Amino acid sequence: MAQHYEAAGVNLEAGYEVVSRIKSHVRSTERHGSMGSIGSFGGMFDLAALGVKEPILVSGTDGVGTKLKIAFEMDKHDTIGIDAVAMCVNDVLAQGAEPLIFLDYIALGHNIPAKVEAIVSGVAEGCRQAGCALVGGETAEMPGMYADGEYDIAGYTTGVVEKSKLIDGTKVKTGDVLVGISSSGVHSNGYSLVRKIVKDAQLDLHTVYPELDANKCLGEVLLTPTKIYVKAVLEVIRQLDVHGVAHITGGGFDENIPRIFLPGQGFRIEEGCWEILPVFRFLEKHGNVPHREMFNIFNMGIGMVLAIDEKEAQQAIEILAKWGEKAQIIGRVQEGGNEIIV
Repeated sequence: MAQHYEAAGVNLEAGYEVVSRIKSHVRSTERHGSMGSIGSFGGMFDLAALGVKEPILVSGTDGVGTKLKIAFEMDKHDTIGIDAVAMCVNDVLAQGAEPLIFLDYIALGHNIPAKVEAIVSGVAEGCRQAGCALVGGETAEMPGMYADGEYDIAGYTTGVVEKSKLIDGTKVKTGDVLVGISSSGVHSNGYSLVRKIVKDAQLDLHTVYPELDANKCLGEVLLTPTKIYVKAVLEVIRQLDVHGVAHITGGGFDENIPRIFLPGQGFRIEEGCWEILPVFRFLEKHGNVPHREMFNIFNMGIGMVLAIDEKEAQQAIEILAKWGEKAQIIGRVQEGGNEIIV
């Protein structure tokens, strides 16, 4: 027992308990190529086991942002880890890469093993959904840095793609259709505005608003985990010639879709081609946000967009449907600027 360290606010015994608690969650994410076990100084993966001829490694890192504040107020911590995984793996997926490994970083003022286990259980669930191995991480106890009960989480992933299959937007052409895949909700972007709307409109996170969901309170709706698209979209990429993939995160349609275009290209999207989820109507109404501006902030019900030749679009939609994903053509690539017809 390091008594002097504990007197300074760091409980080493709690840290040891966390490792014990999370071992089963970590083991549940093992996949082909996994090596070693939790507790090593570094996470390992045998890339040769995949048989990739010309491997390109694609890495991504991200956090969950101020969605964490909703989790604190609701005292619900078992899904926020899914968000951390999703934000990273969906990004590397946009290059056509299959996520292989994931590492998490959790920082908190005081180590509460049961809470950390809940967070890591969500991380493990996200990894299982993405098919990647949780190979390591760090739980940092930092007294005085965080308010009681608060923490931060960030993640890192590395994926692999055959060089010939890399998706970098250079194949996107004018006339390609944009296939939008439905989101599960707000995902993990725009929560600074979400929280402002909740505060200014005097909404209660613990209240059920029937126009949102008759069975969930507002806080539960807002904590709906970010959807992980990896397995479904990889199947489309394997079978078809996908020209571009956009993960709709902060900045909504306006910022993210153009990231896959060549200079001079833009998009034309028509509202009404997909379902705008009730949560976005709710936020727009209570926040008095101009309708067009909503598309520049939120995903508006579309979490990922594929640019693909029109002849293959219906097949892509059918493949996605077999994986339980609702998808539809929402627009086209055009010459010039971006248009959203609302």
